[in-house]
Amino acid sequence: MNNGPQSRVPPSPPLAQEGPQEQGTTAASALSLLGAIHTQVMWNRLISVVEEQAQALLRTAFGSVAREAGDLSAGVYDTAGRMLAQAVTGTPGHVNTMAVAVRHFLDRYPLDRLREGDVLVTNDPWLGTGHLFDYVVVTPVFRAGRPVALFASTCHTIDVGGIGFSAQARSVYEEGTCIPHLHLKRAGVLNEDLLAIVQANSRNPIEARGDILSLVSCNEVGARRLLGLMDEFALQDIEALAAHILGQSERAARAAIARLPEGCWRATMTLDGYDEPLHLQAELRVAGGHLTVDYAGSSPASGRGINSPKCYTDAYSVFGLKCLIAPEVPNNAGSLACFEVRAPEGSVVHPLRPAPVTARHVVGQMLPDLMFGCLEQALGGRVPAESAGSIWVLAMNRDAREGAPFNVMAVGLGGTGARPTKDGLSTTAFPSGVGGIPVEVTESQAPLVFWHKEYLDGSGGAGRWRGGRAQRIVVGARDGAPFACSAATFDRRANPARGRQGGQPGAPGRVEVETPDGAVSVYEGKGTIAVPAGGLLRVDLPGGGGWGEVGGA
Repeated sequence: MNNGPQSRVPPSPPLAQEGPQEQGTTAASALSLLGAIHTQVMWNRLISVVEEQAQALLRTAFGSVAREAGDLSAGVYDTAGRMLAQAVTGTPGHVNTMAVAVRHFLDRYPLDRLREGDVLVTNDPWLGTGHLFDYVVVTPVFRAGRPVALFASTCHTIDVGGIGFSAQARSVYEEGTCIPHLHLKRAGVLNEDLLAIVQANSRNPIEARGDILSLVSCNEVGARRLLGLMDEFALQDIEALAAHILGQSERAARAAIARLPEGCWRATMTLDGYDEPLHLQAELRVAGGHLTVDYAGSSPASGRGINSPKCYTDAYSVFGLKCLIAPEVPNNAGSLACFEVRAPEGSVVHPLRPAPVTARHVVGQMLPDLMFGCLEQALGGRVPAESAGSIWVLAMNRDAREGAPFNVMAVGLGGTGARPTKDGLSTTAFPSGVGGIPVEVTESQAPLVFWHKEYLDGSGGAGRWRGGRAQRIVVGARDGAPFACSAATFDRRANPARGRQGGQPGAPGRVEVETPDGAVSVYEGKGTIAVPAGGLLRVDLPGGGGWGEVGGA
């Protein structure tokens, strides 16, 4: 069926030997086929538009976490705020939370109240991406004075004030400056008052301003490319294309769910937590072609900032399910609508405002492995082992009272779980997909030196297929002054990644501080690590679990 606009290219003429009825049938079939191809070409072009949008963000972002590690996302939405396409570049936590976040903007600013040149922004954790460090910027696109689409983007900004990148806060009010849904631009005029508030409350004001403006710029790139696409294909709007994309994606996702056996499966996971271990519990139910995840029984919200807001819980739960159930189905509002996630209010996977949430990675990025644990029971023998999960963000800083001040981030990567047919990937962030930040970049921003950044042999769990190896990072201050590092996201030190089908667990993470005289102490919490003058910080990331018994066939 042709759900897109009619092509301006005429169909090939019918063959001479066909009769009148056959000619008509052939012509109609050719038109239908050509229309389908035409629509698919536009869909592919739309994906290239959002990928260019993301690449523009990578090229213009000021903060190294976005620019080097790719901690960002970009996407295009229809006028109802439904995500149509996402860039390949980006993280599931950003993309899937942003899929819902745009509708929150439209609830507050209906399209008929917006004008050309308007741009909106927020970093509200519950209505954005789960913590204050991600600004979401939304730009409506107009054609002939009418709104035809919206572009949205987000990236991690290194500092938003408050206590900084730490899990030690007792409420979100301590974690930084929250910007509600506001105009960043009105009719093309930048809201300098808003940016002044952001900069006044950031330890890295230039990076904070630059990252926000880079989000504006990348949306503008996407808008220009979309309007060019519409000119090329003579489209007045993209409603028909949107209906085709969302309809096809939803049908494909529901067909994939229907291929699962019906049943109910449960899995649990224990995390290190902050003051005490956290218990995660999930029930996955498939019945009548409907899939539901329920987190009833999970720990109540922590008093510290390791809670995962529901938007972030949804994002990574659905990502984990799609990885195994429907990896080939495009990720958009149509396919995402096929998955229902329930979580008790006030739990660690559904904390209520004003719970602290800065290090929501600790819980959220473990949820795909919990989903794998449920699906292992339905797809026995076809599910990877557990991965390191949460990335380790090395947020390092120094107060001016102790020497030259700085505030930088590095990213430590563990190993992924072994797969049913091959080893796990080493120093690879699953499920976030972010990359590491080159040591040269961090060393150029702060008086730090990375003495080691190397594979950690033996860290991958043993098995028929070995878990992915982690890395060791050793860093010190080249000026000999003390510095600090947040351990907010450091997990899997007491509860390493579990193996699958008889595979062994990966090595647990470990953090050590070495003093100038050679004394070594182990740091076990999620607070702030104090590295003394002349000392070293040694971080061993956790490895991935092994798959299958050693020597198994």
